[in-house]
Formats: sequence, C-alpha cells, structure tokens
Amino acid sequence: MPAQTPEKVAQAPEKTRAPARLPRFADGALGRRFYPGLSGKLLALTLLFVTVVEILIFVPAIANFRLNWLNDRLAAAHTAALVLDAAPSGMVPEPLARQILDSVGAKAVAMKMGDQRRLLAIADVPPAIRHDVDMRSVSKTMAVVDALATMFVCTPGDYIRVVGDAPMGGQFLEIVLPETPLRDAMMRFSRNVLLISLVISLITAALIYFALNMMFVRPMRRITANMVAFHRDPENPARIIVPSNRRDEISTAETELAAMQRDLASLLHQKNRLAALGLAVSKINHDLRNLLASAQLFSDQLSTSADPKVQRFAPKLMRAIERAIDFCQATLSYGAANEPAPDRRMIALEPVIEETRDALGLADGGPIRWIVSIERGLVVDADPEQLFRVLLNLARNARQAIDSATADPGYGQIRVTGRRLGAVVEIEVSDTGPGFSEKARAHLFEAFQGSTRSGGSGLGLAIVAELVRAHGGEVHLIDGTIGATFHITIPDRAVDLDARRSA
Repeated sequence: MPAQTPEKVAQAPEKTRAPARLPRFADGALGRRFYPGLSGKLLALTLLFVTVVEILIFVPAIANFRLNWLNDRLAAAHTAALVLDAAPSGMVPEPLARQILDSVGAKAVAMKMGDQRRLLAIADVPPAIRHDVDMRSVSKTMAVVDALATMFVCTPGDYIRVVGDAPMGGQFLEIVLPETPLRDAMMRFSRNVLLISLVISLITAALIYFALNMMFVRPMRRITANMVAFHRDPENPARIIVPSNRRDEISTAETELAAMQRDLASLLHQKNRLAALGLAVSKINHDLRNLLASAQLFSDQLSTSADPKVQRFAPKLMRAIERAIDFCQATLSYGAANEPAPDRRMIALEPVIEETRDALGLADGGPIRWIVSIERGLVVDADPEQLFRVLLNLARNARQAIDSATADPGYGQIRVTGRRLGAVVEIEVSDTGPGFSEKARAHLFEAFQGSTRSGGSGLGLAIVAELVRAHGGEVHLIDGTIGATFHITIPDRAVDLDARRSA
C-alpha cells in the first residue's frame, strides 16, 4: 500500500477522525493519553512531595558523608604521621612508606610543626591539585557545594588536598588524596540512600494515599455519584443523599446537600403541581365563563321585573356576574401576561368597602358583625377593581377563619379601618378568628403555602400581596392577642408638575 501524503491525511473524511471529547482519554501526538482522576492526582502529588522531602534530606546527608570520609582519612593519617615521625632521623624505607600511604589512601602526607613544614611520605609526584579542603573551618553551605561538585564535576585524575589538626602539638596535618575513590564512595552511598528512600517513599505514599482515599476521595466519589443520579431524576426521593455518621466537614457537606436536594425536589413538585393546576383552572374557567355568560343573559331579563327587591338586587347581581366573567378571562390569559397594571384614580374608599360586604353576604344583625371605621370622605389613589379584590380576599379569609373557630364558631366580627397620613392611605382589616400558626406565618404571602384551613388553596393572600405591590404599597400581618390584623399602605402617585402645568 502506498504511503499517504500529509495532504491526503489532512483531507481524510470526518468519520475516520477520533471524537473531539472523550470521558477519560484524549487523542494527542503520542496517541491516547489517560487523564487521572482525583485519586491519581493525589498519588502523584504524594510521591512528588515525599521525593522532595527525601531530596532535602539527601543533600545534607551526602555532604556529611563526604566530611566523615575525609575525617576518616585524616584519622588514619594521624596514625601514619606518628609512625613516620618516630622513625630515626625520618628515614623510612620506601616500601614501608608506600604501604603506610596505601593504608591511608593518600599519595603524600605532610605536617607543619613550628616554622617547618615536613613531608613525611610521598608515593609519586601528584599532578596539580584541583580542590583544597580545610577540615578545621568548613561551613555547611560550602560542604554541600563541595559534595555536589565532587559527585558531578570530578573527573578521573583529580586530586584533593585535605588539611586537618596535627598530632603532637603540630600546627596542621595535610594529605593529598585522589578524588575518584571519594566520588565512588559517595556514589555507593547515594545508591543505598536512593534505594532506602525509594522504599520509604513508596510505603509513605501508599499509606498517605490509602488514608486520604478512605477519608476524602471515596466520600467525594459518593457525593459526586449522588449528584449525577439526582440530576437525572431530581423528583425521585430515593436520589436524595443519606448523610453519613462522620463528624467532620464531609458530613456537613452531605447534610447541606441533602437539605438542598429536598428543597429542590419539593420546589419541582410544587412547580409541577402549579402547572397541572393551572391547566385544570384554565379548562374550568373556560367552561365557567360560558355558563356565566348564559347567567348574564338571564339576569338581564330580571331588570325588567317590577318587583322592588328584584330592582334593588338585580344591578348588584349583574355586576357580580360581570366581575366573575372578567376574572375568568384574566385566568385564561394568565399564561401570557401577569396581573394588568392598575388603572389608578382617586376613588372613595367607603363604597368599595360596602361592595365588599354585599359580596360576602353579611347582613345587619347577623352572627358576624361588620364594623367600618374610616375617616369621612376618605379617598385613595387606586384601581377600584383591584382594591375590591384586595378587600374581598382579606374579608373572605377573615370570615372563613371565624367560621372555623372551635370556641364560638360562626360568631365574631370583622373590622375595617382607614385613615390618611399625608400622601399615604392606611387600611386595616382585622377579625376575631384563631389567627395564624408559626408555620403559616413563615409562608404567609406565598402561593399554596399560607393556607391554615383544610381545603384552602393559599392563593388569597398571594393575590393581595401582588396587587398591593403593584400600587407601590405594602401589606403585612400585625401580631395581636386576638385574631389577625392585616395592615395595608397605599401611597399616592407622584405628581408630574410639568404635565400638570402643560394641562
């Protein structure tokens, strides 16, 4: 087969190329390469750090070995100097001198006493000396530098002169040595240290690796696997991690992760419930709007009746049906838009309160007393329809709370107060019901969360909060000893002076 040129290789079809992303491998110039995980990185770092520590230990050790080796040679030279100096008139046979020098491993031994420097023995005339070492004053830094130079710079034939303390009160003793035996001894020592260090490094790395793997890597793998499984099926309660019995940060992380997963699963369940509920409400409202349209046609015929009671209540009935039709239409269009912006204008508050009472069906002398205490002629800058919905939701919740009371069911009072403080109108709706529990208070204005009675949807207060915020106001619950009191503030809109002047 003929060899392909680089141009042909570059024009190869895409399907013959390796995939761009691989889970644990990648294609490179040298083929498939393995990308280690956390365990592999931990092992590599452990070996690296142990090796660095061994090197830091080895460098002073080899320097100390070199000094000890030279001291041993000086000690042997001390003995040789005593023998050579004791010879009559310094006459030592040449064979004996060579034997003494061979036992020391030196080529020459000299000693200085007083002003005289005496050559005690010499084997051959050595070549030029490359290094001088004075054992009487050697610093630690120079010992390390000289040791490394002996190992990596020394060449065969180099000689070293070593100076040390002399016996018998002499000033100093010096010997001339070949540097190659010293280098060979240091290499043997280095190999032994290397083997011992390698064994220690492997044992230490293995112990550290297995310990850290058990303490950190395996729990992290468990947490990671759980997160992947939870991501695939977040609504499955079995996917929520079960915290271990550890007493450290891993246990804290597992506990917080479990809490977060439970909250997320609950939120997803609530979102799905809201979606299903929204679809059901849209279907119901679609049919309900048609039924209300038919009821509106029938109510139009009541306006022609001559009965005074019918003439009195027919407009209210028609208004209630029209409002119900508008609510149904707003519900059907909720998916496309939020609550419409309020159509604000200055309106009297008292008629809106009376309309709220009529919508609840609270008559004079009934078991539930309706008490209104507002300033005379109080007006508020608000959307009348949205303000009516706010008061209706609060008053209906108050009536349901009174009806659900166990001490005196069906009897109580609802009180509505209002006053103006400068450019702000304050409205309070209170009742004598059982109030709210601590759990309900925590989620009071959240949809499907603030209901305190069985069968309640929890939407009323959420609607109230949304409508009041649309007016730039606030609503909150006032703690009281009896029942519940909701405080509403609605500020007036800022006046555009330029527009007012132009008008």
